[in-house]
Amino acid sequence: MRFGISTHLYHDRPLGRDHLAEIASYGFETIELFATRSHFDYHDEAAIGRLQEWLGETGLALSSVHAPISASLLNGHWGESFSTALSDSTGRQKAVRESEAALHIAKRIPFDVLVVHLGTPAERSQPGDNNRASAFKSAEEICRLAEPLGVRVALEVIPNDLSRPGSLVHLAEEGLESADIGICLDVGHAHLEGDLIDAIEITSGHLALLHVHDNRGRTDDHLVPFDGTIDWPAAVTALQKVGYDGALIVEAAPRGPARDTLVRSRAALRRIENMLKAGAGR
Repeated sequence: MRFGISTHLYHDRPLGRDHLAEIASYGFETIELFATRSHFDYHDEAAIGRLQEWLGETGLALSSVHAPISASLLNGHWGESFSTALSDSTGRQKAVRESEAALHIAKRIPFDVLVVHLGTPAERSQPGDNNRASAFKSAEEICRLAEPLGVRVALEVIPNDLSRPGSLVHLAEEGLESADIGICLDVGHAHLEGDLIDAIEITSGHLALLHVHDNRGRTDDHLVPFDGTIDWPAAVTALQKVGYDGALIVEAAPRGPARDTLVRSRAALRRIENMLKAGAGR
């Protein structure tokens, strides 16, 4: 497996070279870029060029990009939201166009996976936010845009009816048969929904990426793995059982100095890696 970290850690500020250098200094080899324009302006060719230089200078690889879910995140406040499942056609198409702009990073910096949310979490959704027909249409369009760039679309498990494990598998197998669509299993979100091991087994045939973070089963805290109530040994065993060998991306929230989160995240990944080695040796 490949182990990386999301720039979600620095999501509340513009991404800079120093952030990537800090990530590399703690032994990470790959990143997922969180595409929010206040964090990284994916519409700006010059910004993409600078990112390419920074990656080369720090030795980091770009493994995945998280498609835009909001126009901005400033001082803890979200800007205009982008939802691929809006029943309103204008709003839905805007979300697709933002995903397309983020995909164009691959023209200069190749990456493997674009992570896409279908709709918004149920607790924050309004009527018309999570329309199934709109979600299918958006997924089809984004897959069509991603294919010539060599990028696989992975729909993320999030807490709404569209994006639970069984719903995403149904979409991949029945709704989008012609598209090579994958699933991003967000371990923290699956834990909130109740049965992480079941989620791993349900999505096993379509897993393209894992987001790893922890919580205490009540709120989406994005804690470092082992800081919450997830049974990590059971989760790792389940991943080995289904033969998952893709990337694990830590998606920890910024709490205190980033370097402290990086130290604990790297230690957590080492624990997971040791579990994997122990399991393989049985």
